[in-house]
Amino acid sequence: MKLRMTVIAALCASLFCGIAAAQGYAQAAKITVYNPMGTPPPIKMKPMAPRLDTVDGKTIFLVSTGFPNSREFMEVMAEWFRDNHPKVNIEIKSMGMSNMPANLKDEIKEKADAVFFGLGH
Repeated sequence: MKLRMTVIAALCASLFCGIAAAQGYAQAAKITVYNPMGTPPPIKMKPMAPRLDTVDGKTIFLVSTGFPNSREFMEVMAEWFRDNHPKVNIEIKSMGMSNMPANLKDEIKEKADAVFFGLGH
């Protein structure tokens, strides 16, 4: 029992001395720490695109982005538009999950009145 108390006392004393030494070192050396997050630039608000008055006679692009079943979902949406708005021109397009090809961007800018993207999740 005496040995145990002696060991505990010695550990406490060494811990105390270690803390005291560390405090002395911390006061001697000062460093500057920068926040790695930085300051983000201010957000520039953009207005939403105006809504269409009607979809009749308009061209709507349904773009599948490659998520599972998004192509099938776009085909169901196209069927719904054909049944409920027969005057709408529907175009189903596909692209990869990462970037939209430049030719698809150009085609959408040139022909589309509205676009639906199948993004998943």
